[in-house]
Amino acid sequence: MKRILVHGKARIEQDGKEVFSYDIPKPGTEKSKKNNRVVINEQLDSILPEKVLPDLLKVAVSGHNRGGKTAFALALAYESGRNASQEQQPPLKFSAILGIDPVAGSSRPSCLCSPNILQFIPYSFDQSIPVAVFGTGLSNQRAYGVCPPGAPNGVNHAEFFNESKPPCYYFMAKDYGHTDMLDDRMAALMCMIMKSGKGSKDTLRRTIGGIFVAFLKAYLEGQADDLINIVESPNIRAPITLDPVISIEE
Repeated sequence: MKRILVHGKARIEQDGKEVFSYDIPKPGTEKSKKNNRVVINEQLDSILPEKVLPDLLKVAVSGHNRGGKTAFALALAYESGRNASQEQQPPLKFSAILGIDPVAGSSRPSCLCSPNILQFIPYSFDQSIPVAVFGTGLSNQRAYGVCPPGAPNGVNHAEFFNESKPPCYYFMAKDYGHTDMLDDRMAALMCMIMKSGKGSKDTLRRTIGGIFVAFLKAYLEGQADDLINIVESPNIRAPITLDPVISIEE
């Protein structure tokens, strides 16, 4: 199953065919909460494999590019309502945030996309759940010296991590670009306009998947050994260069 959250749309594919998609409304609105109720109550049964039951007490939100910003915005909006009255509380509680090369806009501060969640102040996110941010080392560079970077400095993965409260984790794939983790066909197209790394894209995808599984196992299942090993020995545990790797647990 592939889940894509970018430019305000969520889509789920199986074997290359779309099985479900929906437009994502502005986080924190009544329409947003209503749409999530529909997805949770009416759609999960139709897209999950037989005998697979969702545990809605352990839900993580994730996204890439501006979809990563949307994931943060959605979780932060829901976090801000955690002390609200029973009628105002969101339909589910997020347990973790995972951002894959998140970016808030093309520059700061004039071209930030709505909703603007960056405050450019360390630890300013009003979040109590764990955060993992995966960035790429080439995402802030121009392609061919002309095309603008996919994730410019000041509004990219580094700033999202900087504004996250502990526990938070940061992993940067030093030798890869902003769209290198996409499917091969899309990555090949995007490298025409964005800086791309020369390493295996499949290895990058497997690295991101492995890190996120380790992170979720640590915080949703209490099995932290894999995450600790990656953080302490990234050169041994990861098949690509991760530099830097930062963890702030308190």
